[in-house]
Amino acid sequence: MWRLFLPLVTLGLTAAPLPRIEITHDDTVITQSCRVSIAAGRVLVDANTNGVIQIGADGITVEFAPGTELRGAPEDAAPDTLRGIGIRLEGHHHVTLKGLRVRGYFNGVVARRADQLLIDGGDISDNYRQHLRSTPQAEDGADWLFPHNNDQEKWRDQYGGAVCVEESREVILRSLRVRWGQNGLILDRVTDSRVYDNDASFLSGWGLALWRSSRNIISRNAFDFCVRGHSEGVYNRGQDSAGILCFEQCNDNVIVENSATHGGDCFFGFAGREALGEFWLEKERDRLRRETGKADVEALLQVPPEVARDFSARGCNRNLLIGNDFSYSPAHGIEMTFSEGNIFARNRLVENAICGVWGGYSSDTLIAENRLEGNGGLAYGLERGGVNMEHASGNQIRNNTFRNNKCAVHLWWDDDGQLLKSPGVVGNDRGVSGNLIAGNSFVVDPQNPFPSGPGAGKLVVLQLRDDGNGQVRDNSYIANTVRLTASNAVEFAVKPGIEPRREGVVPRYAIPKVQVLGRTRPIGARSELRGRSQILMDEWGPWDHAGPLVRLLAGGSGEQRWEVRGVKGLQAELLPGRARLQRVPGAGGSGEILKVTASPGVTPYEVQLRSGGWTKTLRGSLLVAPWTATFFPWTANCDPRTNLPAWRALATGPDAVPAAVGALDFNYGGRGPKHLGISEEVTRRGPGAEHFGMIARTKLPLPAGRWRLATLSDDGVRVKVGGRVLIENWNWHGPTPDEAIYEQTVPGDVEIEVEHFEIDGHAVLRFELSPVR
Repeated sequence: MWRLFLPLVTLGLTAAPLPRIEITHDDTVITQSCRVSIAAGRVLVDANTNGVIQIGADGITVEFAPGTELRGAPEDAAPDTLRGIGIRLEGHHHVTLKGLRVRGYFNGVVARRADQLLIDGGDISDNYRQHLRSTPQAEDGADWLFPHNNDQEKWRDQYGGAVCVEESREVILRSLRVRWGQNGLILDRVTDSRVYDNDASFLSGWGLALWRSSRNIISRNAFDFCVRGHSEGVYNRGQDSAGILCFEQCNDNVIVENSATHGGDCFFGFAGREALGEFWLEKERDRLRRETGKADVEALLQVPPEVARDFSARGCNRNLLIGNDFSYSPAHGIEMTFSEGNIFARNRLVENAICGVWGGYSSDTLIAENRLEGNGGLAYGLERGGVNMEHASGNQIRNNTFRNNKCAVHLWWDDDGQLLKSPGVVGNDRGVSGNLIAGNSFVVDPQNPFPSGPGAGKLVVLQLRDDGNGQVRDNSYIANTVRLTASNAVEFAVKPGIEPRREGVVPRYAIPKVQVLGRTRPIGARSELRGRSQILMDEWGPWDHAGPLVRLLAGGSGEQRWEVRGVKGLQAELLPGRARLQRVPGAGGSGEILKVTASPGVTPYEVQLRSGGWTKTLRGSLLVAPWTATFFPWTANCDPRTNLPAWRALATGPDAVPAAVGALDFNYGGRGPKHLGISEEVTRRGPGAEHFGMIARTKLPLPAGRWRLATLSDDGVRVKVGGRVLIENWNWHGPTPDEAIYEQTVPGDVEIEVEHFEIDGHAVLRFELSPVR
């Protein structure tokens, strides 16, 4: 039952002005209501990581004076070097914090066991964020977040947050602004609380993260562009970032009228490892090993009925997601898995790359009156399109509008191996049964959002693989003439006027009325930024489309390119050296591209950028070498991992195609050598996107000194210098950086050889050589 609570005020009386105190040192404990001031420019380091300002009493109000800023590091400090906590509160209740401005810490505010805390207004920006290794050219797997463990405050300690509230109830967070950080608001075991009118957007992790938090109202907040791991048209991964994250048994929350667009997932919900029974399984395996003396006990695992019943009630259950905008994600608009009894209603789910709603192993969910349009354009695997649910039962998909999704509704089962033995799965397993698809409008019209690429124009209405006990009825099929063949499921598409499996009685449904808090209207407020193409990442996170964006792009033959956006009156000065600078307009007239070129050899360069009071220095080294590269296909009997001599022999065989190139910088993505315009001959005869190899050689003059060799490869790579192997990562892997140091004792010519192979999927190969400074 919801409880109405308000901060305590004395009606009809004018509050006395708060006494003013100046914060001058770390470990300042505040035990009475006051107005805080801090000398302009002062840096207050949290040396012992327990908070510069510590709240030490119940029932007090601490207000920041206008212009006051609590800063933990100089403005030019790298975001991944920030440490400590700005404000710490533990074990005190009825505290009010107003007008906060906290910057330069690992965590801005940490409040634990702080019932009826009110944080009212303020800016908690420019705090910790990781340095991202993914680039516009290729993803780096090291950037993935891992939100599955947090019972020892791992989110706060590993990833940081602007505001972290733990083990508290009846909390209010309102009118807060968060930018230039990794995570916005973290609620860890927080219940019966209110979060509204906040704007935690353009972050590299999570806008709002909930852990074991229930019965909260999340209303009219902006959690847009909370994303990492995306480069439109190259890769769309999200890397478990999200506008709203909801993990480990978060129940009965109301999430209403929020804008959470352009997130890694817009909404990412997962029942949790405990809810699935992973910890129970670990203990059961240990018991069986002790009792049987066997190392492999998987065949002996059985889930007792009483254990299955216990875990069947766990999950992220009975949450209401109503009237939100969950669009333009690199992955999913809504992901809610292994959970039951949730309602997703009247949400906008447009152009999410994989699917609008992903509800694997979820049951008794109502998905009603949503707009699902253009989802699935960059999907892979079985997830693609509007609503996708694997091993899901008792769900109602009612009165939604589906328009031009890769597949409007896809329900299926498959053999998920050990996952099917988890208590949380066993306890809820009813097969793919009892699902209802009714009253929806399915539209496939000439405004096809997928005009090109694999599967262009192949839009599917229904793809069902179930036990035949579900219902599909009373739907409207408009302009759909698609027919399918498939190897992995029983599929059908519906022609106008045909209604499959119309039988039984359609139950009524109701969308609950919910309390909407807040005065802002975040939905549509950033309409000028609609579309995934507006997600532009640099090494620290998503561009906010307000300040400058400067990022290194893939270079062409013998050049490096920098993209500059959001800078007016840009001045670019190349410092003296052998490099050359060229400025050209960016794509579509957006910003500029700075091209740095040089003569053959290794040329360090430095470019000074200025605009008003803003400055930035670009530094790098350009390797220009006359490479002779040979591209060739390979087959299983010449696998480079098991038969290297046969693979190398293919480079001189009839299918090999040589080409002269000025740099080894091949951003293949899902393509092959013949698709990159390397040469007319490679385009005509070169290998395609899978099972290709390359061997490239060059000779260039190097001055004496230490040199850094760096590669980015997917899949295998080997680099030899002077006949000696210095880099070897000769296996299947995702985009992976490797480095080595080479010492040139005297000036002279050096021979370099690079070998690369690709198996399938994404591919990239980049080689760089730079002096060790």
